[in-house]
Amino acid sequence: MPQNGRVSDEAYHRLYLPKNEQRAPYVAILHRVAIALSVVLLNWLIVLLESDGYRDAVDGDVSVVDALYYTTVTLTTTGYGDITPVTTTARLINALVVTPMRLLFVLVLVGTTIQVLTQRSRDDFKIARWRSQVKDHIVVCGYGTKGRSAVRALLERGHSREEIVVVDQDMNAVSDATAAGFFAVHGSTTSDEVLREAVVDKARTVIVAVNRDDTAALTTLTVRQLARNVKVVAAIREQENNDLVRQSGADSVITSSDAAGRLLGLATDVPRTVHVIEDLMTAGHGLDIEEREVSPDEAGKSLASLGVPVLAVVRDGKLLHYNEPEVAELRTGDVIVYVASLDAGT
Repeated sequence: MPQNGRVSDEAYHRLYLPKNEQRAPYVAILHRVAIALSVVLLNWLIVLLESDGYRDAVDGDVSVVDALYYTTVTLTTTGYGDITPVTTTARLINALVVTPMRLLFVLVLVGTTIQVLTQRSRDDFKIARWRSQVKDHIVVCGYGTKGRSAVRALLERGHSREEIVVVDQDMNAVSDATAAGFFAVHGSTTSDEVLREAVVDKARTVIVAVNRDDTAALTTLTVRQLARNVKVVAAIREQENNDLVRQSGADSVITSSDAAGRLLGLATDVPRTVHVIEDLMTAGHGLDIEEREVSPDEAGKSLASLGVPVLAVVRDGKLLHYNEPEVAELRTGDVIVYVASLDAGT
């Protein structure tokens, strides 16, 4: 079901631990089931081999089906008494072999139940501890192509996996996120309860990377209602929805269709420019865009004195281009946006 508003919010939601923090009991349960089946088959074989030593209260003979029936009621300690061992050998086998197998079968069943309950309790404890400690994290709403690219960029810039929480209503996406080592919440990104599960009110940034522009607007609005001071960055498909998403509370809005179209146009006439842009968009090597606050020693100086290519200056929340007269002299509190050469260490 598409995320098309609050009416489509899922009634059920849950925070999932990263796979590397889960001990998912299902593999152990399968092992226990295999052991239980092996015990049943072995016990059945023993009864079949010694079937002459047993008597059926109905017709006296113990068939293959009767042996399986006797095995199941014996191992489960039901014991109706309609089939009984009558010879000394059969009774000894029951006392020395079948009884230990019966105890093993019960232990396997009880142990499986205890393990499931213990594992769930352990996971609930970890989730409660995470909720009490988490803050200044990054919530990524939508783990599709855009969301995964955003997460990859965050990791390339040095953010840890523990800082990132993924929210998606597609369970396959949630499974992919937990397999990649992230906490994840299963549910609609437009739901108050789902976003509370991601502790959005303590987040540093929320990245809205859902597939539809209307869902992006609703998600942004929901986030802003729950956390007025969190930074919200949203991606949309069409430029005509830019104002709508900004009015919903987004601090930054990125239009994917415009960005792609701009690059396609540049690639036609100035392909080398596109290579530079691609380099800037690839973190970890070559050129990269960085920002930092002007130090007290740099106040009063010009942009040229900084020794790096400055693209813009942010002053009192306003973006000023490098060639505007206001930035001819730097001030304390200014933030410069510049091009860094990572290969050169600057």
